[in-house]
Amino acid sequence: MKRCREDIYQYLNFENGQIAIYDAVNPLASGRRSLAKEFAKQDIETLFIESWCDDERIIEENVRRVKISSPDYVGWSSEDAVKHYLTRISARIPQFQTMEEKDLNYIKMINAGERLIVNNKSFGYLSNRIVFYLLNLHIKSRHTYFARAGVSLEADSYKADASLSEQGEDYAKKMTERLLQHRESEKQAMIDRGETDYELKPLTVWTSTRRRTVETAKYLYEKGYKVRQRSQMSQLNPGVCEKMSERRIREEYPDEVAKHELDPYHHRYPRAESYHDLAVRLEPIILELEREQNDLLIIAHESVLRVLYGYLMACNAADIPFLEFPRDEIIEIIPESYQNEARRIHIPDLPKEIIPGSPQDIKIPVPPSGVPSPMVGGIGSPKDGFSTPQSGLRTPREPERISQQHVDDVV
Repeated sequence: MKRCREDIYQYLNFENGQIAIYDAVNPLASGRRSLAKEFAKQDIETLFIESWCDDERIIEENVRRVKISSPDYVGWSSEDAVKHYLTRISARIPQFQTMEEKDLNYIKMINAGERLIVNNKSFGYLSNRIVFYLLNLHIKSRHTYFARAGVSLEADSYKADASLSEQGEDYAKKMTERLLQHRESEKQAMIDRGETDYELKPLTVWTSTRRRTVETAKYLYEKGYKVRQRSQMSQLNPGVCEKMSERRIREEYPDEVAKHELDPYHHRYPRAESYHDLAVRLEPIILELEREQNDLLIIAHESVLRVLYGYLMACNAADIPFLEFPRDEIIEIIPESYQNEARRIHIPDLPKEIIPGSPQDIKIPVPPSGVPSPMVGGIGSPKDGFSTPQSGLRTPREPERISQQHVDDVV
């Protein structure tokens, strides 16, 4: 545990870290006070989060759905694993003291979010955001789908709020048909496995306020599905780069291109947004996404899908600008215990010219593979941990195409 704390000190004090999660039981009040004092010596504030549950139904459901899928129970039958884990819980109860220390900062979440108790000793902005985040969490499982908007009459324009083209209308219809067909086949598969009372969760649709996303959802709306328009989900603003070719951008803004190649996540062109700016703008959407209990289809521009996918799949922030979403794929994200699972659902019979996913939108130049880029924070946690090379630079992974790197195929 000492080595773990030393890693935390290194990350927060020398690697520009903002927050570290120290995942341990810490069952005794004396141990929690001692831990807070140790962190205080390094000028680190401590916030304890306790999940308290006395509802046996919630406990057993959570154990069955989450805990027994841990590496500890590989090869175990589900019944034996549940029994063993519940025994572990019972064995810890005599050594457990619930959080009541008035001199410590803590949040106590009761029965998976039914109530929250906050001991607000010296909360700052970040602590309050954590409280707000926890208020939006629930443990119910739901599927999230991502789909591109259809092609519009002015596809390369940010300012023009153009309607769908004829090809865009065709895409919207085929995307709707394929998604509903997939959901029905999933339901039938569950019934075939013996879950005769299985019912699909209601499907809610979110779009931006732009015409092309709203019109892409038209066929779902006509079938009675709830469609909500969210202004925060508008695409990344390209600023002065709108409608400019890559060659012209490199000629007119060589210094900006050089900065962008070093840090494509944080850099913004003149009068534009960076991906970090977009992630901040999408924070209310992310909180609502966590609160949503229905299955959810998000129809948006590729830049928005990159950030939301990066959040749900814990992508490295440096990889987010390079994620590709070909238009002939719907991405389905399924919650899992330790890392969400993603699948791609193929949409057949689309014209080849409307399919490709762009390695960046609106022809903004991106660095070639292997160019060093600073370690970045913000949305998306690095899968490879917090450590960085001593130089302070890191080499990003190959630009990621979701269909190749992250997901399983659904034929």
